[in-house]
Amino acid sequence: MSERILNITNGDCAVAALTRAGQPGDWLPWRDILHEGPVPAGLDLTALSVLRARFISERGWAPLEPVQADFEARDARLAQGGEYDRIRLWFEHDLYDQLQLLQILDWLADHPPSTPVTLLSLDDYLGTASPELIERYVAAEQPVSNAQRQLAQTAWAAFRADTPEPWAGLLERDTRALPFLEGAVRRLLEEYPQPHTGLSRTAYHALSLIGQGEESFSTLFSEVQNTEERRFMGDLGFRWLLHSLCAGVEPLLETDSALPAWQIDPTQRFSLTVKGRAVLAGQASAGDLMVRDRWIGGVHLRPDRFWEWDAALGRLQASSLQPASV
Repeated sequence: MSERILNITNGDCAVAALTRAGQPGDWLPWRDILHEGPVPAGLDLTALSVLRARFISERGWAPLEPVQADFEARDARLAQGGEYDRIRLWFEHDLYDQLQLLQILDWLADHPPSTPVTLLSLDDYLGTASPELIERYVAAEQPVSNAQRQLAQTAWAAFRADTPEPWAGLLERDTRALPFLEGAVRRLLEEYPQPHTGLSRTAYHALSLIGQGEESFSTLFSEVQNTEERRFMGDLGFRWLLHSLCAGVEPLLETDSALPAWQIDPTQRFSLTVKGRAVLAGQASAGDLMVRDRWIGGVHLRPDRFWEWDAALGRLQASSLQPASV
């Protein structure tokens, strides 16, 4: 009788590539975009899945009921993992995957299955991996260690904390048990506002490209992806960012189309406003555009309570645009 394997990975493209490569077992794509929207502490997996489904629906990325049903089925399959002979975790090196991996390892640490759990930690993208490359990853498969579980639990709690100091504090720890965690920590911190401009790293690159004459959505998304050491952002998240930069009393961008934030037109064009050019030149700040009711993990950014990340100095600093209410 062949070994029964539950394969857990980042999404449907990875499942398709692994299936084409002839990898055996059942498949569980995780499908949550954890670097977007609230992931607060104090909720178990079921309650957090309800919150995440509502967030995805409110963004217009998918209807609520199918997402809730998918997450319920996903969580139930995870809980049934002990019925398999082995649980295999296939996760890439980028921020999107690393956050999913932390969530799953944290849950498995609290609900240890009666079956072995192994990790294939990938330094490439599964969706485009050849069968030969996938076989090389399989040859490097290792059991999940206690050190990996403990580090994942620490990092997942830090991600869900209501201030970013615990997450930034991971840079002072030995994170080699999860070799791509340090890069994920730094990349998420770069999504906090920068000093002077108030822009996240992604927003800064988008504005810079528009300032250089790149205007269409498809080109902008492709070129911003090329600035990433490890690509993690999907087109829907990038479209929402551009929509946000077109909003407010003093928008940074203007567009030739009034499409809703969830709808993508590859030919949609964007241009800098006067305020956008000033922000890009460091003569003004993006102000509350980047911190208006925005969540990064468990941190709720607001104009009266946010943090800036200085990547050059590796320093996190609390800030506000107005006095906090008493």
